[in-house]
Amino acid sequence: MTSPRAAGTAPRSALTRARVLESAVTLADRDGLGALTMRSLARELGIEAMSLYHHVANKEDLLDGVVDVVAAEIQDAVGRLEALPDDAPESSWKPALRRQILAARTVLLRHPWASTVLESRKSFSLHVVRYYDSLIGLMRRGGFSYDLVHHAMHALGSRALGFSQELFEPDGATAGSAGDGSAEEGAADAATALLLQMADELPHMVEMLAEVGHQDTGSTLGWCDDQTEFEFGLDLILDGLERLAEREKP
Repeated sequence: MTSPRAAGTAPRSALTRARVLESAVTLADRDGLGALTMRSLARELGIEAMSLYHHVANKEDLLDGVVDVVAAEIQDAVGRLEALPDDAPESSWKPALRRQILAARTVLLRHPWASTVLESRKSFSLHVVRYYDSLIGLMRRGGFSYDLVHHAMHALGSRALGFSQELFEPDGATAGSAGDGSAEEGAADAATALLLQMADELPHMVEMLAEVGHQDTGSTLGWCDDQTEFEFGLDLILDGLERLAEREKP
C-alpha cells in the first residue's frame, strides 16, 4: 500500500510554473522578499529544490515571474474600474488616471516587497506594458500630444505604478526586506539618531524630521512613502500636466 503523501507536497505532474510563482508571491507576502530563495520556495512547495528548475530557470527568472503575477493583479484591479464612456469630456482624463494609479497602489500595498522587485527588473512584463499603454490612452483622450505624454511618463516615474522612489532610505529599510518590519524600523531609527547627532551641521533636516512624522504604517511602501505623501506628489504632477494640456489646445 502506498503511504499517504506528506502534507504540503504535490505530485510532480501537478507542479506548474503558475503554481510555483503563486507560491513565491505567498512566501514573499508572509516572510518578506529576503526570505524568497529557491531553497525556501522548494520547502514551501514540499519538493526538492532541483525540481524548481523545470519551471524557473534561476532566481532572476523567478523574480521576473513574480513581477508578472503582481502586474497581472494590477491589470485585473484596473479592469474592474468603471470605464470612461465614449462621450466623456476631455477633462475626465485626470480623475480616471488618478483612479487607475491608486488602483495599482492598492495591489502594491498587498505586496509591499513588489516595488523593490519592479525597480530591479531589466525587462518589462507584458502586463506592465499594457498597463502603461492604458495610461497613455487616458492622456491622449485628454488632448495630450505624444510629446506631452512622454514628458508626463518621465515626471510620474514609479508613481505611475503606484509607488514613489525614496530620496533617502536607510539600509535595510526597503519595503519587504523583513517579515515583521522590525529591521526596517530599526534602520530608520538608526538613521534618525545619526542625523540628530549631526544637528549642528544639518539644522534644517533635523528640524524637518522633528516636525514631520510618518505614522501611516499600513499604507507605506518605503521609508517616507505613506499614502498622504504619495497622493500629494501624484496630485502635484497631475495638476501641472492639466495646465500644460490646456496650453496645447488651439
